[in-house]
Amino acid sequence: MSTPTTASNAERRGAVTLLRQFYSLTKPRVVQLIVFCALIGMVLAVPGVPQWSDVVLAAMSCMGIWLVAGAAAAFNCLVENGIDAKMRRTAWRPTARGDLSNLHTLLFSTLLCAAGSGILYLWVNPLTMWLTFGTFVGYAVIYTVILKPLTPQNIVIGGASGAMPPVLGWAAMTGQVAPESLILCLIIFLWTPPHFWALALYRVEDYRKSGLPMLPVTHGSVFTRLQILLYTLVLFAACLLPFVYGMSSWLYLVVAVVLSLGFIGYGWKLFRNYSDELARKTFRFSLIHLSALFAALLLDHYLM
Repeated sequence: MSTPTTASNAERRGAVTLLRQFYSLTKPRVVQLIVFCALIGMVLAVPGVPQWSDVVLAAMSCMGIWLVAGAAAAFNCLVENGIDAKMRRTAWRPTARGDLSNLHTLLFSTLLCAAGSGILYLWVNPLTMWLTFGTFVGYAVIYTVILKPLTPQNIVIGGASGAMPPVLGWAAMTGQVAPESLILCLIIFLWTPPHFWALALYRVEDYRKSGLPMLPVTHGSVFTRLQILLYTLVLFAACLLPFVYGMSSWLYLVVAVVLSLGFIGYGWKLFRNYSDELARKTFRFSLIHLSALFAALLLDHYLM
């Protein structure tokens, strides 16, 4: 026979589990990278050491962008719950397992999007709010609902939404979209295909079972690996643009060259001699590449 204390503990554990399930829908690690890239745009948009007002504005901007990005991730889980259930990488998600209903997930996504948009509109500026909301629509609707199940170029076209965070960050601090922010956007846009295709290579059976027309499924491993190599070459050129445009100094340039050559090296080895383990290493290095590249921009901004 349960006691009131036991029942109370069970209720608390149930509430904590429910909160963790909702939190997992926001894809925290992905959203953290999004907010980090947006923060880089904010920092680079402010010359010199930021004032306290800049810090407060950046904090509110990060909060709003985090909420809207989390809403887009939750909506993605809602739309793809059937697909997620077929893939080992995503079968654990609460929506795929049926732990959270579609209605609850939709309400959660709507609440996050409304809260984030409200923060951006009231405490940042309308331009940032509309750009962020447009990114939500681009990812949650245009990419997830339309492009992803339609074309193997889904990652390329849909990558435009994922490349927007630096533009959002720059607009939050300045109220405008500047060429510098578009350069950062281009870097992420070109980084996205080799990043995701490396993942798709060693998860190809998952994607085949899901029915999604990912490039390794529709065009095979060799063609996909060639595309990864070509994109790393084009990405190398794009990573030089901050230095060429005058956004950074030699410190960033050295880091960008080393990281980009490393990415090209992984792409070349992957093309010449494929293995699932090498594809995993390429995927992991792509995360290091983008994070370290933007961290170098940040250091360069303050040290040089």
